[in-house]
Amino acid sequence: MNTIKIIILIFTSINIFGQNKQFLYEYKSIPDSTNVENVEREIMVLNIGNNKSEFYSVEKYKSDSTLNADFKKGVFSMPFNKKMNRDRVIKNSNTQKIDFITPLPPYRYSVSQNIDLKWNILAELDNILGYNVQKATTEFGGRKWVAWFAKEIPIQSGPYKFFGLPGLILKIEDVQKNHIFELKGIKDTKGDFNYPYVNNFKDVKITYPKYVKIYKNFRKNPMAGSVGAFPDQTDADGVFHTGDEIFRRFEKMALEDLKKDNNIIELDLLKQ
Repeated sequence: MNTIKIIILIFTSINIFGQNKQFLYEYKSIPDSTNVENVEREIMVLNIGNNKSEFYSVEKYKSDSTLNADFKKGVFSMPFNKKMNRDRVIKNSNTQKIDFITPLPPYRYSVSQNIDLKWNILAELDNILGYNVQKATTEFGGRKWVAWFAKEIPIQSGPYKFFGLPGLILKIEDVQKNHIFELKGIKDTKGDFNYPYVNNFKDVKITYPKYVKIYKNFRKNPMAGSVGAFPDQTDADGVFHTGDEIFRRFEKMALEDLKKDNNIIELDLLKQ
């Protein structure tokens, strides 16, 4: 292929993929390392705009959209009663900085984080959804990762906090296959994207080192923000329960849930 044809191909690719796009990924994960048969699946979206990208759960977006619409009508509805990924990753296209949005009740933290991924690009090739992809490896969050990226989609981004390859990451998984993101479809979008804001947490901006400390404390004491929040009450059977008794019951449930959530994507966060 001569130089002129290469230049035409590059500009054609930029024109096609430089517009607003949504890349739909299936996220498969094993939350409990003691129960590897339990594989959870969820559809995630990588929304590419002109100056930034956002990565989030489809179910969480639907839930937040409904809550936001109801709030504007003066209706205070409850979030979807369904397990979903509640984290969101926002990345500026021109930097290595991300904002990681994550709720740890009663707060919703916006975590400023600089990420410098060291990629090793290999010669191995494959094909995903009709796109030629190339293999690359890196280490992040206490795991070794294998990625497949497509040069013909000239977007240096990918699912979750992964970016920096010379093409969109279509698939990435840790070597133990506990966490797998794989592209399943592409959609065009119009206009600027604004994630629906839901005023159900206290918003706090923090640095990543500060978040690490908060997260580790949360794992040890997940109900710290709810101390004294439960009043004494009588249940439907007429049995009286003190607020402290109710608090301890919920605390036990929260600790049991965390015990089963021992295989998180960034294992480094579980280190003491």
